Amino acid sequence: MKKNRGWLKIQLQWLYYKIIREKATPEYIARGWAIGMFYGCFIPFGLQLACSVPTSFILKGSKIGATVGTLLTNPVSIFFIYPAQCWVGSKIIGKDLSYEAISASMNKVISHEGPWYESYQVLAAEGFDIIVSFFVGGGLLTLIMTPTTYFFVLWLIKRYRKLRDQKQQ
Repeated sequence: MKKNRGWLKIQLQWLYYKIIREKATPEYIARGWAIGMFYGCFIPFGLQLACSVPTSFILKGSKIGATVGTLLTNPVSIFFIYPAQCWVGSKIIGKDLSYEAISASMNKVISHEGPWYESYQVLAAEGFDIIVSFFVGGGLLTLIMTPTTYFFVLWLIKRYRKLRDQKQQ
């Protein structure tokens, strides 16, 4: 357990330094991270970068933030996030999908061997309710995480720069 805390601490420090050391306005950086979080929550794994980076160009946000921000969903976390997202989505749309059934369906999709785009065919075979639940649950997660990420990153950068400027005086 202690070893895991050390790994987590290193990862969080890396993330912190990645955010604060980017040379741009705080709003630009925060916008990029929010874009990454938006796609990390809402778009299925595999298409996130293809969406987040072009959007960061259009909305003038950090490309680094848009890229790294999508890492909320990664090969480790999707086994937890996607089933929970689908379960919440199923409750919102009035379906009674069990967490176990959703988890089994998501595991079929995630563990599919073959080209990434075939995973979408596997997902489609799992049924319409799973797909709708995924996007509805992802929409809710997006509504919560995108503005939270924007304002947290904005606060973090402004705080860091203020402290840095005070030390330099």
